[in-house]
Amino acid sequence: MSDFTGKHFAILGAGRSGLGAARLARLHGAEVTVVDEGEPAKIKAALEKQHAEGFRTLSGQAARDLVVKPGDFDLVITSPGFDAGWPLPKKFTDAGIPLTGEMEFAFNLTDLPLVGITGTNGKSTCTELIAHLFNACGKKSVPCGNHGMSLSEVVASGVSYDVLSLEISSFQLETIQNYRAKASLWLNFAADHLDRYPDMASYYAAKARIFENVTASDVAIVRAGETVDTGAAQRLTFSAYGAEADWTYEAGRIHAGPENITFEVNSTLRGRHNMENVMAAMMACRVHGLSLDEMQGALAGYEAPAHRCELVRELHGREYINDSKATNLHALEACIGAMESPIVLIVGGKDKQLDYTPLRDSLKGQVRAMVCIGEIARSLKATFEDLVPCQTAADMAEAVQLATDLSRAGDSIILSPGTSSFDMYTGYAQRGEAFRTAVQSLS
Repeated sequence: MSDFTGKHFAILGAGRSGLGAARLARLHGAEVTVVDEGEPAKIKAALEKQHAEGFRTLSGQAARDLVVKPGDFDLVITSPGFDAGWPLPKKFTDAGIPLTGEMEFAFNLTDLPLVGITGTNGKSTCTELIAHLFNACGKKSVPCGNHGMSLSEVVASGVSYDVLSLEISSFQLETIQNYRAKASLWLNFAADHLDRYPDMASYYAAKARIFENVTASDVAIVRAGETVDTGAAQRLTFSAYGAEADWTYEAGRIHAGPENITFEVNSTLRGRHNMENVMAAMMACRVHGLSLDEMQGALAGYEAPAHRCELVRELHGREYINDSKATNLHALEACIGAMESPIVLIVGGKDKQLDYTPLRDSLKGQVRAMVCIGEIARSLKATFEDLVPCQTAADMAEAVQLATDLSRAGDSIILSPGTSSFDMYTGYAQRGEAFRTAVQSLS
């Protein structure tokens, strides 16, 4: 066990990751100061948690005015939201103080086995699913990292897990040095976070670091067609959109190529993109010893996360699916492209000045009709009414009824707005609940 007695660590960020890192550092003997430039009134809840556990904090102007001299601290640990090049972290590195990320700090203080999951979309669903499969099959697990508990929280808790399901963002991967996992998942890659990175290549390079330290005894599980370099690891691929992969999906069935086994998917998850999450999760669990038979039974007991292609109800031969969390065009396009049945789409919400015309190609042959809601209802109708029947609705109850009237048996009626909800709701969750209520009211 590492002993940091006599060491003084700075923790950047007073939130959940910072609190976990502070706990873990103190557990190993270090003195800790938590630094957060947020105004005390705005981060009051986080500061109260730090103070309740006896941690010294600097916030607001005091944090911004902090002068760091060589020798003041032995290590600075950053929460994932911090860029090492920002002024606050640079105060420490310019003074010669080594910097590490919260996840890397925790990784170096545990020997718990883990699965690492990265990708632009689908990480949280896959992370939750992996933990569910392990737990349902008798191996204790927890979803953590960029989703749920921070890795530092898990390690500091002292709870013994058989395998951790670790979601990893590009921000967390920026600061790794030793991190590696027996099974590493690369789900997909698409444009995102260009407010953080100067270009797509930089974002891609950060995510690709998940494979930086892998060895020949490790396994890289990668969506077919992705060109990411997986280093020395054994590479396995999956795809729900083609046959050129080790694991494939078609018409409700998964084929596990290396074992030449085909089985029917029994799950509340909907869409080809979610079938890719299922395949990736099962492949990772196979690396850690779970059998296909036991995982198939466990999969049936998994409940899809709320508001993410969530099956709400089947009625009169129609599926009603809540994808309220689709708050951008990429998520909406992914939802449309993932479905295997014709769609009646409920779309719209807050006007974010987005150009929806790239969506036109996605609609062809897949979307039977659209119901448009929110601030952008009229502009969406004008954009797409030459392609598919379009109507506007004043509220969610009317939208669901109109979509039902426009649908046929065998269709999927999907709320996948493609924008945020703040014109009508407090957030995507309230919007999704409104959809659920309207669907349950149908007879």
